[in-house]
Amino acid sequence: MALNLRRALPTSTKLCIYDIVPTILENFEDSATTHDLGEVVICKDTREVAANSDITISIVPEGKQVREVFFDENSGILTGPLGDKTFVDCSTIDPATSRAVAEAISKNSPSACFYDAPVSGGVHGAEAGTLSFLAGASDGDAHFQQYVKPILQLMGKNVFCIGAQSQGLVAKLCNNYLSGICAIATAEAMNIGMRHGIDKHLLSEVFKKSTGGNWQNANMNPVPGVCPNAVTSKGYKGGFKVQMMVKDFNLALATAKEANAKLVLGDSALAAYKATSEDPRCKDLDNRVVYRWLGGKE
Repeated sequence: MALNLRRALPTSTKLCIYDIVPTILENFEDSATTHDLGEVVICKDTREVAANSDITISIVPEGKQVREVFFDENSGILTGPLGDKTFVDCSTIDPATSRAVAEAISKNSPSACFYDAPVSGGVHGAEAGTLSFLAGASDGDAHFQQYVKPILQLMGKNVFCIGAQSQGLVAKLCNNYLSGICAIATAEAMNIGMRHGIDKHLLSEVFKKSTGGNWQNANMNPVPGVCPNAVTSKGYKGGFKVQMMVKDFNLALATAKEANAKLVLGDSALAAYKATSEDPRCKDLDNRVVYRWLGGKE
């Protein structure tokens, strides 16, 4: 995401970056320098990034890390100057944490802005610049439309204004809930048909042309070899780790409970992903490795 941003920004614009892994920063700087993409400033912590930037974009795995980014007493963004700066958090976390950050920023500096804008599209989407951003902002938010959306469009293909603050996160959790269930259902359906001797490619084509058609089947079929360029055909290495799907499912179920939304499939899907994440054959691999956990042929 940051590399696509550096490529698209004017070379005169400074890009300040920080990561907890030093080699990532060094490799990024080397790549930007080699391709003469423009200045890259490696910062010592998140506070320094924010202090030297008009717009700060953060993305980390969990809510507790978002709290560290903003609230840490030694290096958190809130310990530095906020002024009229803009902050965009692209992490997929619990909406309550996002609301807490938004409230703290508003309290410290009423002229500063904070948006939740989780991304969908996975590693491939990040590399290709085709991500979707689900922003907790309204179509009528002039600041977002003028200053934030153009920046997000440098890293993604779609920017959706979902509504109020934290609603971008709710939309993302709804999406991952649906996506995760579709992956399990596709894996189960493929496994049933293949065990009865149906060719995997033919079965997938049947789904594509029938009412069982879905994004998972067409783009990331859990069965190795059906989608040759997908991580599912490359040993399930890369992609969206099954442990992260467990995290997101827990968040989705909690969000449903908060709204008193009745669920039928959620607990079973969560149990399947949790068991998959604990299976030595599946841990640390893309979440569609649930097909392997089901005992599917590879």
